[in-house]
Amino acid sequence: MRNRLRDLREDADLTQTQVAQMLLCDQSLYSKYERGEWELPLGLAIKLADFYHVSLDYLVGRSDVQK
Repeated sequence: MRNRLRDLREDADLTQTQVAQMLLCDQSLYSKYERGEWELPLGLAIKLADFYHVSLDYLVGRSDVQK
């Protein structure tokens, strides 16, 4: 999942700080999610999937089909 989070963020030309603000968390916490050091809570995963217009399965690496 960590590569997907980074790739989606970079494809959208966003910084970690911008994504963290959208999720209402700080950049250092989001960075830990992105690096796989902390598990991304389901609620935040849903927010990110909706934000990037991808399925949860794609976000977590269970599928290579975005929608």
